[in-house]
Amino acid sequence: MWQSGAERVRGFHLPVMVKGPLLAAGLLVLVGILASHLVLRALVNTQERHLREMALLEFAGVEATIGPFVVRDDIWEMFDLLDRVTQREGALQPLQATLIDPLGRVIVSTAPEVNPIGTQKANMIATATPVAADHYDLSGGEIALSKVLQYQGRPLGQLVIAFDTTGFVAERARTTGFLIAGNAGATLIAALLGFWLMRRVLRPVARLTDEMGRSSDALTPIPDAAIPRRNPEVAKLYDTYNGLIRAVAERDATTRRLADRERFVSLGRLAGTLAHEVNNPLGGLLNTVDTLRTYPDRADVVKSAADLLDRGLRHMRDVVRATLDVHRDAPERRPLSMADLEDLNLLIRPEAERRGQKLHWDIILPEDCVAHLPAGPVRQIVLNLLLNASSVAGYGGEIGLTLDRAGNSALLAVQDSGPGLPEHLQSRLLSDAPLEPGGGVGLRLVRELVQGADGRITLGQSAQGLQEVQVHLPCSGIRGQDA
Repeated sequence: MWQSGAERVRGFHLPVMVKGPLLAAGLLVLVGILASHLVLRALVNTQERHLREMALLEFAGVEATIGPFVVRDDIWEMFDLLDRVTQREGALQPLQATLIDPLGRVIVSTAPEVNPIGTQKANMIATATPVAADHYDLSGGEIALSKVLQYQGRPLGQLVIAFDTTGFVAERARTTGFLIAGNAGATLIAALLGFWLMRRVLRPVARLTDEMGRSSDALTPIPDAAIPRRNPEVAKLYDTYNGLIRAVAERDATTRRLADRERFVSLGRLAGTLAHEVNNPLGGLLNTVDTLRTYPDRADVVKSAADLLDRGLRHMRDVVRATLDVHRDAPERRPLSMADLEDLNLLIRPEAERRGQKLHWDIILPEDCVAHLPAGPVRQIVLNLLLNASSVAGYGGEIGLTLDRAGNSALLAVQDSGPGLPEHLQSRLLSDAPLEPGGGVGLRLVRELVQGADGRITLGQSAQGLQEVQVHLPCSGIRGQDA
């Protein structure tokens, strides 16, 4: 199923050395935008103030001289006065001027072709901006300002003067360009400087990250000469990392020692039972030797004694060989066979008989499927689990082994009639928690062997209600059961 765009974005992470400069650049951009807005706002206020002052001067000059001309209705004098206003040069040149009476009719205009005398121009007053307004719109390149003119206490009409503001627009455009270029340059410089500083500051952390990214088998403490002591925080981080590496190494060494000790404990336990198994036939074999010495001439006695000696010695040989195969240190690569399972039966049966226990042995997995399992790990797994099962079941209990299939895996189940594994023994079998002295024989070794074979361990109950440890081992030679 394809991931959504939001999931892909959430899964994308930038390194810290990129995040830092980007964050600094982003903050600088925000500050630059705010500062540019304030600069442009101040520039607009200055332009509005300049235009207002100049417009007030123009309106005041016209108002002071045009009154008598309006009273006499001297059109030419009024036109000449307004025309002189529009002819003045400067940064804010008036483009045209129009005087409108209180009824909205044009009295005189410097653009008679556009505003003929007597035409109704009330709309011009409506669209013009009063000169006393708080703000002017200077973005269009031209603005019309209006003011009511008075003469001897009575209104003459409204004067509308259009001013050229293209200079203001150009000035704001230049200022905006300078601000954008300055902000972009400052942002780029800040980003590069931030990247350089972050790279310099985080170089020790990057090295530590590389060290931690190695395989767990290759983790080694960082040499003291490579620790930046001039940076106390980073030096403390390095020291903590080195302490962690040493603690992990010590824990692994302790775990190996405890696992080896448990392995030898299981061997010692088994040796006691095997010694009993070997000593029992020795008495009979010695009696057989005495019989041979007493009746060397009787062929029937010699044959019977020889057969007895052969069976007894073969039994002792099989017991010793099976013990050596299970506890051999060298890794074993050969496949499991039915003979290996018979050896395990031979090894555990004396322990079960000594405790008066009933032993169930069910090998349901076909022999060709058995051959797809590794002999060495399976022998050690089964023997250790059976020894623990015998210990938990107690005198007169029941233990057993079932080898079956579950889908494409081999299911190796060890049962016992006991109350089940205590919690502290379950942690040895089902987790990687540090080992404490004492406890279940070889259970951590069983876990390591199962993990090494890419298997898994579960706890449950058999169909007969016995406690059961289930080991699932992958096996490419086993086809899953039909649904």
